[in-house]
Amino acid sequence: MEEHGVETTPQTWIGNERTGGYDDLRVHFGIDAPEDERSDTSYQPVIAIFAVAFLMALGLSWYSFETIFTLHALEWFISISMCFLAVQKLQDVESFSTMFLNYDLLARRWVRYGKIYPFGEAFAGILMVAGALTWLSAPVALFIGTVGAVSVFKAVYIDKRELKCACVGGDSNVPLGFVSLTENLMMMVMGIWMPIRVYLIG
Repeated sequence: MEEHGVETTPQTWIGNERTGGYDDLRVHFGIDAPEDERSDTSYQPVIAIFAVAFLMALGLSWYSFETIFTLHALEWFISISMCFLAVQKLQDVESFSTMFLNYDLLARRWVRYGKIYPFGEAFAGILMVAGALTWLSAPVALFIGTVGAVSVFKAVYIDKRELKCACVGGDSNVPLGFVSLTENLMMMVMGIWMPIRVYLIG
């Protein structure tokens, strides 16, 4: 890295010429447009996901309790958001896991985790929507949320890296930072709260 003045590895050489990292290789083979030709970063996918999840949660609350703002509505908002975000990742698991590898601490040590993560998020989200098997869904959400939050915090706020967020899939233009950190913190909160709710409320 020091010899060639690069910040990330691996780097690719074609012949004696350094092509660059993964993103540069995709540009070289015409899969992606050069960076200066790509569209600007956008939060639109995330806004759409959270807005629809929120409205769905309110709808479920009204249908179930004939009132909109309930504790269940908040729980449904987070769990439905988890499901929607998981679907975005599951559209192209390979692309997601490659982007995820750029910053997730566990995926860097165990590459397969990047391919397991979307299934774990969907699994926990679905069970939490149903209020079922909390003993299983809560630890899954807490684990992946905690690892994710620590990874994002380190990459963005400690290492000061400017990366794309894999939270809405591997081809997103959402910058890594607040959005991904929020996703992981929500999973952590649900992982902690759901067992407490079962114990207190049933």
